[in-house]
Amino acid sequence: MTDDLRPRRSVLYMPAANERALEKAKTISADAIIFDLEDAVAPDAKPEARDKAVAAVRSGEYGNRELTIRCNGLDTEWGAGDIAAAGAANPSAVVIPKVDSVEGVAEVSKQLDAAGASADVMIWPMIETPTAIFNVREIATHPRVAVLIMGTNDLAKELRSPIVAGRHPLIPHLATALLAAREAGKVIVDGVYNDVKDPDGFAAECVQGMEMGFDGKTLIHPSQVDPANDTWAPSADEVEYAGRVIEAFDEAVAAGKGVVTVDGRMIENLHVDNARRVLAVADAIAALA
Repeated sequence: MTDDLRPRRSVLYMPAANERALEKAKTISADAIIFDLEDAVAPDAKPEARDKAVAAVRSGEYGNRELTIRCNGLDTEWGAGDIAAAGAANPSAVVIPKVDSVEGVAEVSKQLDAAGASADVMIWPMIETPTAIFNVREIATHPRVAVLIMGTNDLAKELRSPIVAGRHPLIPHLATALLAAREAGKVIVDGVYNDVKDPDGFAAECVQGMEMGFDGKTLIHPSQVDPANDTWAPSADEVEYAGRVIEAFDEAVAAGKGVVTVDGRMIENLHVDNARRVLAVADAIAALA
């Protein structure tokens, strides 16, 4: 499975200082877990949280879930220590907040190497400042960047923009980051939805993110996992249609026909490519079970 096909439909933040949360994460059907050392952890609990996150990554008790650690920023007293500890634990990735430049990514990569991290430990930079939006094309090109994460709360704060239904103030910036991710061939995950008691609003924002082109969504509560998984999984009808598109196209090519139609719609190479991706994504999701 190529990295861009690995499911990241649901990427759940879990506070690493909370032993109960760490235990619960073993049973939640999230595609990826972010053991959080930053916002979800009080300053006096950060050293203990770091140790617990490292132990969780090394435990082997989280099945096929992709495990990452969100470190504190390098400009904090905990950042360098977080990266060193996380790198030695060899998670799938370190999540780095408020990355403003590709130089910042390079510095994190250097520190991971110094910690003895495997070359397979990737970096997921959080795009959550105006400077990051301006520099997101360069950030996305770094070879150690696998996934971009939108930090919509901090971005809205920096823009002095309200968080509103439909997110119209953020759409241009979300689209800019999406373009950068696609240009670089990288995965990009949408920001969080803050109101865990508003499932309808969450569902609407998932659909919006999926339709924009995001690969999944970061989540703050286990109740958000299943709706996100459902939104970003091809439906049975989509899988069936994709199979028919590929079959019709292959038959037309074998017969030397120049025009292919399925359900009255003309089929071109781009539709076949889309259909193959639908089937590949469905297979990748099935492989997680």
